[in-house]
Amino acid sequence: MLTRDQAAEIFEQIKKYSTADEVEAMIYGGKFALTRFANNTIHQNVAEENYSVPVRTAFGGRTARATTNKFDSDSLKRVVQASEILAKVQHPDPDLLAMPGAGESPATRARPSRHFAQTARLTPELRADAVEKIVRVATRHKLITAGIFSSSESVEGIFNSRGLNDWHAQTSSEISITMLASDSSGWQKANSPDANQLDPAALAEISARKAIESARPREIPAGKYTVILEPAAVLDMSGFMFWDFGGLSILDQRSFLNQRVGTQIFGSNINIWDDAAHPLQSGTPFDGEGVPRQRVHLVENGIVKRLVYARATAEKMKKSEYKDKVGPVAATGHGFSLPNEMGEAPMNIVFDTPVDPNTVEQMIASTERGVLVTRLWYIREVDPYEKILTGMTRDGTFYVEDGKVQHGILNFRFNESLIHMFSNVEAMGTPVRASGEESFDMVAPPMKVRDFNFTEVTKF
Repeated sequence: MLTRDQAAEIFEQIKKYSTADEVEAMIYGGKFALTRFANNTIHQNVAEENYSVPVRTAFGGRTARATTNKFDSDSLKRVVQASEILAKVQHPDPDLLAMPGAGESPATRARPSRHFAQTARLTPELRADAVEKIVRVATRHKLITAGIFSSSESVEGIFNSRGLNDWHAQTSSEISITMLASDSSGWQKANSPDANQLDPAALAEISARKAIESARPREIPAGKYTVILEPAAVLDMSGFMFWDFGGLSILDQRSFLNQRVGTQIFGSNINIWDDAAHPLQSGTPFDGEGVPRQRVHLVENGIVKRLVYARATAEKMKKSEYKDKVGPVAATGHGFSLPNEMGEAPMNIVFDTPVDPNTVEQMIASTERGVLVTRLWYIREVDPYEKILTGMTRDGTFYVEDGKVQHGILNFRFNESLIHMFSNVEAMGTPVRASGEESFDMVAPPMKVRDFNFTEVTKF
């Protein structure tokens, strides 16, 4: 693995080759390996180790970035020259700030360790052992299984000519399992920096149970139902709104929060933070400019309280007509690497634990008539201001009546507003680290939501 000292030496070479007013290097990469299985057998194992160095240079308000994954002297010299050539032909950006200096934005919170030696040491044989446990479950239940088990060890660092340097190392592991029967399926997915937190056999059993219990699915009519959304379903829907919590999206008038910051748009039981240091979160503790990530209370009792900001966006907001309408304005350490068009976004979402958390089983028991949803897919935005999404259920959709799961049902297409959904949450569970397919990982709870709008029944 590339070390911090080695990365610092690479940056010293980059700095030596640069003639720009300022120069910055992001250095990231690592080792990634994946074992893929289908039809109850492993059919692929891949592994790679790769590192990249995006170099950003700046000349009097002009900036650009070029990238290489070669660290020899000639390659580093070429990438610096490419960045400088691009920067010099850019139009000056009046909002471009000087690069942050060392200690300019000191970290305010302790950083949790996210590097686990046992995860870094995962071998193809160990991943194959885990897959064997999954296949045993499938075979015992006369099902066919497919999925992946991946692991990685990565680093990310940022260095600039004003003395800033920061470094982060972490590991990651992920298991995704689909169980297939003749007319039904089940699914589970989990990831963690610590592979010991993943239980392949338990995940396989849940996935198998969903496939078995949703067999011979029946059709029920489309309409508005009380739904019980498992955490993956909550994650994949809610992920579509967090890009709108960046300050630049307000300035660009492309956020559903325009004219809504400071107002109650969700139910009073909805509280959401962005918190990179949360024990169930992962990722770097600094943003694309090296600014430490702050803990931000985005939604408090259903009221949108704060946005997140890159450095330049915060300065631009302070001079705008919106400055008194969007809550506190300051850099929060959520900017993407410059230059970019998106500005910033909260990427470490944590839903607060409710006062009286319910298990999924308790939610089912309290439901007279409803639908239990394992996960959603093929989600697309229909109305960006009302945050209406459309998509489909899959891999375990069940009819609930008189407090019990009755049988599997054919999947639905839905058209649902996130504003409406988060205003109709009747119960929530304890948030967990959740993984889906349509959004980034977050700490999200299961939810019971009334009047969820299913518009069409599928044929499967």
